[in-house]
Amino acid sequence: MQAKFSKMSESTADDWAVIANEAKQMAAGLPDRILTHMELLQGDFGGFPVDRLQHCLQTAELAADGGEDDEYVVCALLHDIGDTLGSANHADVSAAILEPFVSDENHWMIKHHAIFQGYNFFHYLGMDRNMRDQFLDHPNYHRTARFIARYDDLAFDASKPRLELALFEDMVKRVFATPKKSLYKEAMES
Repeated sequence: MQAKFSKMSESTADDWAVIANEAKQMAAGLPDRILTHMELLQGDFGGFPVDRLQHCLQTAELAADGGEDDEYVVCALLHDIGDTLGSANHADVSAAILEPFVSDENHWMIKHHAIFQGYNFFHYLGMDRNMRDQFLDHPNYHRTARFIARYDDLAFDASKPRLELALFEDMVKRVFATPKKSLYKEAMES
């Protein structure tokens, strides 16, 4: 079924019943689309010692082994999902995907992780490695610095056995099952 209007301003409740049903089906498929998109990172080394998928998987595994909760681990897994679509702002893209499903603290951490990881290499590119210090007074500064130091920074180990995305599939499905915040949250729940 499809809606019948040619102008949204002339739509009807019946049209929106059709659209809402389709939207629920689309939302239910989001975890699978995310996992499929993560596969695009496989083989994309970008000059790094491991491909972007292995980097994300290693980051998630380290977070899981570090005792982080499922939401945090999924954030670790998806922190660089934005690389393929937003090479100039990958952290923003990753954070936008995660935002409706994660805490404000985890969202902030992912949104700003690129600046924080810059401490490890910005100086080699003629940039300010202390750029993260602009956030020293932010409540999530230490959380984000910890994410980089304990998980992201250590996840470039080419000697490590290859990890499989399937390890985190159920976790991704749980985290993306229901948005915590969204303009459409109420409509999706009805």
